[in-house]
Amino acid sequence: MTDPTHSVTLLTRSGCGLCAVALEQLRDICADFGIEPATLDVDVAAETDPGLRAEYGDRLPVVLLDGREHSYFDVDEPRLRADLRR
Repeated sequence: MTDPTHSVTLLTRSGCGLCAVALEQLRDICADFGIEPATLDVDVAAETDPGLRAEYGDRLPVVLLDGREHSYFDVDEPRLRADLRR
């Protein structure tokens, strides 16, 4: 296990089946690195940041690593693990 020097956030929305699957994958992957993935519902966030839903709302789920888009629709596990090691 490494120090949690990275942040992982899943952009999601209520009722998104793919988002639920991605969150479970992220929890498993991130546990190996001592990280708890955060979630952000783009529809709720749109109340204060409408640009977030405009940019990502049709590509959910989206994985952000350190605030930057890492993957969408599917969790790219090999790439995420490699990037978390850095």
